[in-house]
Amino acid sequence: MRTIGICAKVIAPEAVDFSREIAKELQGRGFEIALDPATAEALDLERVHIHEKPDLGAHADLLITFGGDGTLLSVARHAPESVPVIGVNMGTLGFLTEIRVEELRSLLDGVISGHYRSEERVAFEVHVGNETYRVLNDAVINKSALARIIEMKVTVGDQFVSNFRADGLIISTPTGSTAYNLSAGGPIIYPTMNAVVLTPICPHMLTNRPVVLPDVLPISIEVVTPNQEVFVTLDGQEGVPLIDHQRVVVQRSPQSVKLVLSPTKNYFDVLRSKLKWGEGGED
Repeated sequence: MRTIGICAKVIAPEAVDFSREIAKELQGRGFEIALDPATAEALDLERVHIHEKPDLGAHADLLITFGGDGTLLSVARHAPESVPVIGVNMGTLGFLTEIRVEELRSLLDGVISGHYRSEERVAFEVHVGNETYRVLNDAVINKSALARIIEMKVTVGDQFVSNFRADGLIISTPTGSTAYNLSAGGPIIYPTMNAVVLTPICPHMLTNRPVVLPDVLPISIEVVTPNQEVFVTLDGQEGVPLIDHQRVVVQRSPQSVKLVLSPTKNYFDVLRSKLKWGEGGED
């Protein structure tokens, strides 16, 4: 392990200060540091390599993010599957950023020496026209604020599922099941399951419920309502406008994302903390 990539939530002073401190310590141990442009400007360090966020993982042997889940998604969804990702929680515990500040240094020693726990998380490829995007959480097809309900034709493999009339549709990975999918009433899926969740957003028919499917089949969504402003949003990070009758095809990516796990908590610990399970019940 020679080069370590760092991405910080630059609008959070504590994330900038701590990431600068860790970067200097790593440089003192002989490691090369790679930063995205915004992090490089905020940290103001010498002897660093600068790469755009989508390219950061390709130029690093390890990625560390300082911030929340959004900061981690901004680089992890582009990272090669051989590059482990550490998400350091700089505020409220996230579903993905589960590493606490006080445990990072000891965890880093373990990762550098090859002694750590990690989990391979499924990513999806989203095909829109001639472009292909990669997501770790979800692809969301939604209308603009002024648009009417949209109708979407959904096909799984070569089988027609239904025409959904709704404000939009969430196509979620298991990792993303605790994100927008959960807020829209979708189920929680254990993060290592080979599954995909289709969750309508505010469906016109109350019988249109979330559907859990195996992730081995491609999912095709065609917006059939004409003359509407419709977008596909990728991990909440970027949006792509859709033209009339354009298809969005979502399928499992051959490349997974390797997340480094906390040595002190598991997935259900995070769920209990975030969702307040067991709190406020009757005596």
